[in-house]
Amino acid sequence: MTAPTSTRLARKRIAVVLAAGSGRRMGCETPKQFLPLGGHTVLEHAVEAFTDHPDIDEVVIVGPAEHLANIRRMAERNAWLKVTHIIAGGHERHESTLAALRLYEDTEADLLFHDAARPLVGADVITRVVEALLEHEVVATALPVVDTIIESTDGHVTTYPDRNALRRMQTPQGFRSSTLRRAYALALADPSFRTTDDCGVVFRYLPDTPIHLVDGDERNMKLTYPEDIPLLERFLQARPEGQDG
Repeated sequence: MTAPTSTRLARKRIAVVLAAGSGRRMGCETPKQFLPLGGHTVLEHAVEAFTDHPDIDEVVIVGPAEHLANIRRMAERNAWLKVTHIIAGGHERHESTLAALRLYEDTEADLLFHDAARPLVGADVITRVVEALLEHEVVATALPVVDTIIESTDGHVTTYPDRNALRRMQTPQGFRSSTLRRAYALALADPSFRTTDDCGVVFRYLPDTPIHLVDGDERNMKLTYPEDIPLLERFLQARPEGQDG
C-alpha cells in the first residue's frame, strides 16, 4: 500500500478500532465485524487499513468481552505488530471509547476512532485525518448529502433543511487525547448524557472547540444491513491490485 506520509510529530498517532457492537440490525447471530468479506473478516479489513498505514504508530482494538480470545488469535495469525492492546468494550459506543481513553490517561496523543463496521476505509482518508490533526484538535470525516432530507412529526413533513449545509458523518474521527478527555469528563457529569459519536460529545460539551471537516469516501460505507455485503464486495473487487485505500 502506498499512502502519503505527513509531517511527524512527537505525539503518537494511535488508531482505535471500535468493534464491540452486536450489529442487531444485521439479523444474524454472528456480530457483523466477524462476518466474511473478500476472504477476510470485516474486522481484519478495518484493522489492516491502520496497521498498514505509515503514519499510524499503534492500534487498539476494542471488542466484545466474549470475543477477545478470537481477536487475539486473529492478531497473532496476521502478525499485527502495531496492535498494542485488545480490550473489552461496553454495550454503548461511548463506553468503548472510554475504555480506550483510559489506556492513555497520562499521554498526549492523536487518537483516531474508527468503526470496525467500516471495513474499506482508505489510506487517503486516514491521511487526511492525520494531517488535519497537525493544526486542529478535533477532526471529523464527512460526505455531502445528495438526497433531499426532511424533518417530520406525527407522519407530516415539518421542515426541508438546506442539504447544502448537511453532511453525512463517517469515521475515523480524530482527537487530541486531552481534548476528548475534557469533553468526556463534562459529559459523564451530566445525568442526561446521550451520544451517538465522539465528535458529538465535543460539540455539546466543548462548544468553543471547532470540529474540522475532511472529505470521506463513498467506499467507506458502514455495514448495517445484509444487503450492504454485496455492495462492499463490489467495492473491494474494484480496488486496484495491491491497493488498500
